[in-house]
Amino acid sequence: MAIPLHRRKAGVMTHSAQPLWPGDTRRAVELKNVSRYRHPLAFYVLATAIPWALWFTAAWLSNQPNPSQTTIAVMTGLGLAGLAAPVVVAIWFIRRDGLTRDVLTRLVAPRGTRAWVWLAAVALLPAALLVATAISIPFGYDLSQFEFRNGFSFASGLLPAWITLLLAPVLEEIAWKTYGTDALVSRMKVLWASLVFGVVWVLWHVPLGFIKGYYQAEVVEEGAIHSLNLAVSLIPFVILMNWLYYRAGRSVLVAIVFHLAANFGNELFLTHPDTKVIQTALLLVLSVIVVWRDRELFLTPPARRA
Repeated sequence: MAIPLHRRKAGVMTHSAQPLWPGDTRRAVELKNVSRYRHPLAFYVLATAIPWALWFTAAWLSNQPNPSQTTIAVMTGLGLAGLAAPVVVAIWFIRRDGLTRDVLTRLVAPRGTRAWVWLAAVALLPAALLVATAISIPFGYDLSQFEFRNGFSFASGLLPAWITLLLAPVLEEIAWKTYGTDALVSRMKVLWASLVFGVVWVLWHVPLGFIKGYYQAEVVEEGAIHSLNLAVSLIPFVILMNWLYYRAGRSVLVAIVFHLAANFGNELFLTHPDTKVIQTALLLVLSVIVVWRDRELFLTPPARRA
């Protein structure tokens, strides 16, 4: 809901302008309390170093010849522990800085969140994949890409792949969106924060590329182009997710839904790896459009939000 000019408070960024999108008259972007998230460097060092230690150990175990069930179980446990570690780090900083109330109010979307935000969160990434698939057909790629996949393209130790696809978005976004994203935005513009996090997130995923059977490892085996595409694709992914996150009043749930839709959407069809390169190109173009149209959100310096 827009904040009237006569009710402006410190820490809230408000502007009056024309609607950004059809039917969207809410121009006020509430960034109240973001300045209280003060430890981005410490958070990301811990949230990256701990998973790295756990996941590189899991990678070493996964590459042992004829691993036993016990070894696979330990590898699976290390994988889950690495996934959960940023959540533990976030909780520690949240409690230390007295941010619990602010975080709890953001776990769901605030009342009045526009329907287009939910629609975009659910459909944006799957729709981009379908458009990319349609573009690939004239270039000789098979129509079978529109068929549903029977099963999943990767394994994750003893866990069914669908559990990993479900857990990863929930645990990651609880960590990134309860503390990490706002910690960066407290120091820089939303665009630069998105780009910095995108690079950090690429590095955060690196050990997973060495764990045999994991999705990232499967992509690495496809070759350098597809490995590079996976890394580059995270940049528009983060920009679009942060756009929806802030347009939904810093809703953690909206970010989780966006991430879930992307994960399951990418596993739903028999998509050729080259088609995902086209998808990344489409998302990069869309990200540029979104940043330009919503430059008030992405390019407002922290000092001007009060």
